[in-house]
Amino acid sequence: MAAVTIAVNGRSYRFECGDEDKARFAEVAAYVTSRMDGLIAEHGNVGSERLLVMTALMIADDLWDATAGETTAPPTTDAAPDNAGALTDVAKAMRRA
Repeated sequence: MAAVTIAVNGRSYRFECGDEDKARFAEVAAYVTSRMDGLIAEHGNVGSERLLVMTALMIADDLWDATAGETTAPPTTDAAPDNAGALTDVAKAMRRA
């Protein structure tokens, strides 16, 4: 197991993951941070909680579009963009932590 620290919205979060997942965490964190930064640039400082919800909704919308609205099964890496697979991996690792 590897420990990885990611920074999102100016805060650091520590996770444990498999050694092979460490780079993936960094990629996903960069994606989330870029989406948050875009929202901040567009809407200003709306508060951390609201920013988190807005970012989650945008990422969920990306995933929804990538899977054409399918709700019966989780997306596969074949149907989803590269970052959607990474998000699934992060969610699994967060459940393990």
